[in-house]
Amino acid sequence: MPDETGQLTSNHGWDTVLHENYLKNIIRVFKEAGIRVSVFVDPIEQMIEGAATIGTDRVELYTESYAVGYAAGNKEKAIMPYVTAAQKAHELNIAINAGHDLDLNNLSYFVKNVPFVKEVSIGHALICDSIYWGLENTVQLYKRALKG
Repeated sequence: MPDETGQLTSNHGWDTVLHENYLKNIIRVFKEAGIRVSVFVDPIEQMIEGAATIGTDRVELYTESYAVGYAAGNKEKAIMPYVTAAQKAHELNIAINAGHDLDLNNLSYFVKNVPFVKEVSIGHALICDSIYWGLENTVQLYKRALKG
């Protein structure tokens, strides 16, 4: 899920204000095809407000800074921008997804503390964990982590 044109993968969320016209046009194409649209954003209220302006159905909160803060022992501080962003998205009737660097260590705390999360994207960690525990076991571990 690139967050800039010409990029292969992401290292931050889309700037929904700077790229407003581009994103509006792309979102319109998808919506005309009946596809639900989610835009990858950093947990910044202005980006959430921009997401409402461009007409997305959902935002996916870019969670790398949360994962880094969590690992450093600052989980309370690390989670706060996500709580605020999720509340803002909910106020604007935008559903919330989350993803990037979520894993079995930090997932439960995230979903317990960030309200209104509908989906999480966990590819890399899940596949890495499945090398050790098998795919079926790993999926069950992640499902349990999501329940808190």
